[in-house]
Amino acid sequence: MSGTTATDERGQRRTAVVSIGAAIVLVALKLGTGLATGSLGLVSAGIESSGDVIAALLTFFAIRLGARPADEDHPFGHRRAENLAALGEATILIFGGIIVTVEAIRRLGGGGEGFEPAWYVFVVIAVALVIDLSRVITSVRTAARYHSAALRSNSFHFAGDMAGSLAVLVGLVLVRAGFHQGDALAALLVAAIIFAAATRLILENAQVLMDRTPEQARQRAERAIRALDSPAELRRLRVRESGGRYFADVVVSVPAGQAIVEGHAVADAVEDAVRAELPGSDVVVHVEPRRRGLDLRDRALAAALSEPLVREAHDIAIFQTRGRATVSLHLKLAEDLTIAEAHAAAERVSAAIRAEPDVEDVLTHLEPLERPVAAQPVDAIRDAEERERISATVERLIGTGPRELRLIRTEAGLVVFVVVGVGAERTLDEAHRLASELEEEIRRDRGYIAEVVVHTEP
Repeated sequence: MSGTTATDERGQRRTAVVSIGAAIVLVALKLGTGLATGSLGLVSAGIESSGDVIAALLTFFAIRLGARPADEDHPFGHRRAENLAALGEATILIFGGIIVTVEAIRRLGGGGEGFEPAWYVFVVIAVALVIDLSRVITSVRTAARYHSAALRSNSFHFAGDMAGSLAVLVGLVLVRAGFHQGDALAALLVAAIIFAAATRLILENAQVLMDRTPEQARQRAERAIRALDSPAELRRLRVRESGGRYFADVVVSVPAGQAIVEGHAVADAVEDAVRAELPGSDVVVHVEPRRRGLDLRDRALAAALSEPLVREAHDIAIFQTRGRATVSLHLKLAEDLTIAEAHAAAERVSAAIRAEPDVEDVLTHLEPLERPVAAQPVDAIRDAEERERISATVERLIGTGPRELRLIRTEAGLVVFVVVGVGAERTLDEAHRLASELEEEIRRDRGYIAEVVVHTEP
């Protein structure tokens, strides 16, 4: 358990323990005074507070259970124990409300005797109001700080207690003024408050347990994802709440040609955006290739990379003739495949691309995937001469020497890596043509050169 989590649990437990102590005091004050004086209003308030004792105990144990980390049997944690505890508290409130209602109706029907409230009854109500107010403030603040459903439900109870105490106070004032049914009417009002609080608890926590989407949280997460400067397209967003913590399940699509590293970066950006809006959330992002809104080249690339035997696809060219397209592409496959297996894979790719609208034909070129090439020992003298000749060629063609030049000798021949600078205002197409021309010049009259790689930079 992390230090922050342990501190949070201690803070919630401390609040729950204080609530238990306060509830016991209120039960002794209200129920004891009510039974001693015959005030049904005070008895009803005492019953509600006695229910709070059990409710506070449930909250205490629910917080301890909810603080346990996720495990194999509970992968989303144990925090819904707080929601179950809240439902238990609502059940207790309902039973207490029924008892109070039955007795109040009996008294209003003439089956009970009135009473004359003594001065100390008003003192008890005043003390109860002060305790209830302090409990409401403490529980609301603590519930908001720790996102605790159980403590939030306690704050509803305490607010109901305070409203009930006020109702009892009004009833006692009416009795003192000569309206003897005021106490029973106050008891009915307390019962109504009890039923209202219980109904709210049941509705709120049942929705959480039924995985109803917290709409405001979902909208905030969706806005955060759509605001990203990213090629990702939101396909699905599911948000659920458990014990004040959000769990988000996100599906985004990215262009099919993106590397897995780029897709992972997109997923990280989505996770960060959701957590920024919903702190402490558990976010799972699934990335899948996009199928809609792509041009023909990207759709052809997606079809090629969807074939399990194809390792790479490149040199995709599209030839348009009277509104119909011919697609040409190179496919790289494992070198140990038979030509029959490679041809079958190419036919599957071709069929997938031909299924695209306005595609007339598909031409494929099959290549084996390159194996690592063993380099030969450096020949310092020959390499120095070769460097001078290549540098002279580069300077003659572009006006300046290479920024970087590297030679590697292999069994297949000499491999040349050269870096040259071009004007920053040039287009990529112009730089590519210059690199191709430079490659041809370096190869000219040098049959021993196996490959030339030219990198252009501003």
